[in-house]
Amino acid sequence: MTAAPKIDLTKALDSYAARRGTFRVVDVPPMRYLMIDGHGDPNSSPEFSDAVAALFPVAYTLKFASKKELGRDYVVPPLEGLWWAQDMDAFTAARDKSQWDWTLLLLVPEWIDADRVAAAVEAVRAKSAPARLDEIRLEVLAEGRCVQTLHVGSFEDEGPVLDRMHHEVIPSEGLRMSGTHHEIYLSDLRRAAPDRLRTILRQPVAATGP
Repeated sequence: MTAAPKIDLTKALDSYAARRGTFRVVDVPPMRYLMIDGHGDPNSSPEFSDAVAALFPVAYTLKFASKKELGRDYVVPPLEGLWWAQDMDAFTAARDKSQWDWTLLLLVPEWIDADRVAAAVEAVRAKSAPARLDEIRLEVLAEGRCVQTLHVGSFEDEGPVLDRMHHEVIPSEGLRMSGTHHEIYLSDLRRAAPDRLRTILRQPVAATGP
């Protein structure tokens, strides 16, 4: 029997396509994610690094189980994050990371259900038991219409891009911000130089009222 081809969800889904310097309106379908929440500066918070250390072992355990038990193999997608603060200027002008709240995400295929996630969590617990393992949940994120672009460079240089997105591009399309700022980290954060990082910046939107 010929094995089914390995699926790369970020290449198969149109909502993961973005170009540098181009702001695109895209309709994002509901998708399943492993999620874990936190607060504070991602560069210095153990809470953030512990979240990453919990998510990836579960994601890879799910991948291997899917291939072995279901004959369906896939590439573990890149890390993603939802980011917000009481004052959204914390992302653009101030960049005050101590005020940031976040949810880290890892996309999983639609055939991965809660029972498989629970089994993967127990399998990881038996091997290493990451500190925040029990905080992982499986949830559907339904963002709908969004504006997104590809940012190439350091995270510290995102501010002007976000400012333009929020205050120029979105209003010019007759839209308003309606959801949580979303980032998709296409580069390996452990290896890529800061000036070569590739990040999709996404903002859910809605039509402005009459």
